[in-house]
Amino acid sequence: MLGQDVKRQIQLGALMAIAAILLIAAGCGGSEPPEGPASAPEPSAEAALLDAIIGPNAEADAAIEQILAAGDGRFVAPFIELLRMHELAWIPRERREPNVAALRELSGEDFGLDWDAWVEWYGTTELQPPPGFTGWKGELLGRIDDGFAEFLQEGAPARERIEEVVWGGVAVDGIPALHQPILLSSEEATYLTPEEPVFGVSLNGESHAYPLRILDWHELVNSTIGGVPISLAYCTLCGSGIAYDGRASDGNTYTFGSSGLLFRSNKLMYDRETRTLWNQFTGEPSFGPLAGTDVTLERLPVVLTSWQAWREQHPDTRVLSLETGYARPYSLGAAYGQYFGSDDTLFPVWQRRDDLDTKSRVFGLEADGATKAYPLATLVEEQVVNDALADEPNVIIAARGTVEVWPDGATYEAGGEVRAYERADHSFVPGANEDSLTDENGAAWQVTEDALVGPDGERLERLAGHLAYWFGWYAFYPRTEIYEGTSTARASTKPASTVVKDASGAIVQ
Repeated sequence: MLGQDVKRQIQLGALMAIAAILLIAAGCGGSEPPEGPASAPEPSAEAALLDAIIGPNAEADAAIEQILAAGDGRFVAPFIELLRMHELAWIPRERREPNVAALRELSGEDFGLDWDAWVEWYGTTELQPPPGFTGWKGELLGRIDDGFAEFLQEGAPARERIEEVVWGGVAVDGIPALHQPILLSSEEATYLTPEEPVFGVSLNGESHAYPLRILDWHELVNSTIGGVPISLAYCTLCGSGIAYDGRASDGNTYTFGSSGLLFRSNKLMYDRETRTLWNQFTGEPSFGPLAGTDVTLERLPVVLTSWQAWREQHPDTRVLSLETGYARPYSLGAAYGQYFGSDDTLFPVWQRRDDLDTKSRVFGLEADGATKAYPLATLVEEQVVNDALADEPNVIIAARGTVEVWPDGATYEAGGEVRAYERADHSFVPGANEDSLTDENGAAWQVTEDALVGPDGERLERLAGHLAYWFGWYAFYPRTEIYEGTSTARASTKPASTVVKDASGAIVQ
């Protein structure tokens, strides 16, 4: 097994190699910030200490002495932040030893210079940061990009733990979203190979394909399908591609970009209208103006499949053009091939379980607050699964297996074609082909993007689930059930050595 320092060097090397290309696009496509600065509270003694620990040596040493004399554990979080900034060479190296020594004394722990270990330990604690921490953290990250300070302002609403927000290695919009991109007919998309993976979305009779060779570099597409404004948000780190209706629950339409920040190794996207940070996995605002509201985004059905399978099912599909306006090596695996092929994560995620392998693919469903993870390998083996979630029967179809390609001799495993539907009181088995099912009476049903359609016109509507790595799903849904096959399921138990918390840090009972 690799030593932690060697592993971290490899992780940082891979991250910075990607960042070197992605930083070219920093600042592209941003909208104007909202009018007027966020109101900030009066400076506190804690805020003064926060400023002092990143000041000149004598001032920083005096502040550390004061913090240690008080045994103020609230400053554990700031010193973990400084450890990361030392690692990235944004804070003078000479300050590292006194900062790490203070971190050890305040916490009673010693993880050395292992930032990942410190972050994952902190996530299990009930520690809170000092007043002024959010604005201080924003200004600290603002040394990398001014936009981070805009996102993390003191006094702004927050739905999740600000301590868990980390820099993802790129500037704001360093991973540039595609806005109403050029689309080709299927005949014009000659750059695609039959076996390569695409995300497929169909709405109101119109179909679009989004090849992963392009989405790996952009991670967000704001487009319009069948008259519906959609944002396809793809977190490469979590392996999750989720389609959202841009028309939010508050009646406004939002378009999104990539913030360059992460939360539990999941991308934080931001809307260009209010500059609020949103959780890509849940479709909820996390930090900023909208985080104090109950606004949400509706998930839309999306499928990951091969280009050949999607084109056969939707010969009139439109597909992304390589003419994106950005210079990128749009070949499979060019951006994250090493990461996709490894068992490790690039960033710390403290809330984990070993029910499944860290980066096993699961198909996740949510209904009325209940969640369930369906291992892709099990779905592919069974092909048709009759199950239920929150007492609502469903059927899940994975008739075309997994999608794997081998660019330059490396395996690019992207997931598989999975769709979920309501089931009512029916029970299904595979039909005559991949696009049909047979019910308990021997009647044939057609599998469409909108619904299962029976011989008498009965419709069972599509459910909006999506693929993800197991670690990503569990990080946000720790009380998830796990499908074990043959229509049985069990609840994932609480971590043996830690409490289970939701995204805000509250304990889940």
